[in-house]
Amino acid sequence: MNVRTDLSVTGRAWVFGDDVNTDDMYPGFAMKLPMAEASRFMFNATRPGWSDLVEPGDVVVAGRNFGLGSSRPVAELFTALGVTALIAEQYNSLFLRNCLNLGLPAVTVPDARAFVSEGDVVSIDVEHGVAMNDSTGVERAFTRFPGFLVDMLRSGGLIRQLEVAGHLRPPTGGPA
Repeated sequence: MNVRTDLSVTGRAWVFGDDVNTDDMYPGFAMKLPMAEASRFMFNATRPGWSDLVEPGDVVVAGRNFGLGSSRPVAELFTALGVTALIAEQYNSLFLRNCLNLGLPAVTVPDARAFVSEGDVVSIDVEHGVAMNDSTGVERAFTRFPGFLVDMLRSGGLIRQLEVAGHLRPPTGGPA
């Protein structure tokens, strides 16, 4: 299993609005497909073709109530596309927990969409609670995660953390 020693990411930003729901992120018809194939249909209703444009290492930025709706496993779609982190003004709580459980850093920056424009390069230091817009030079502090969540993110998510601790079956692989 790979354990991340550094929870810092840098990537190009994709900006979305308020109240983006998981039905839009993960359309019902795609739920019958293998995850890699399903990821091709992310945001199919509101931003068709987005999955062809996003690149490994990119960061998704959103407004308030990001991940509204169902408990669909959207975080896995983001990771299948190589998205390395999320920044939002506010998350739906279930969606946020799903992201963290999967090892996908999802940080809250109250003015995220004023702070980042689409195409900007942003850096996030999850452990120290700092987001930097490398394109503008503007920095924002965000509330740091408690130590147990940092440890979970560093492990690659809850399941991997439990596997490594010997509470579940042996690890079968790890995050890149």
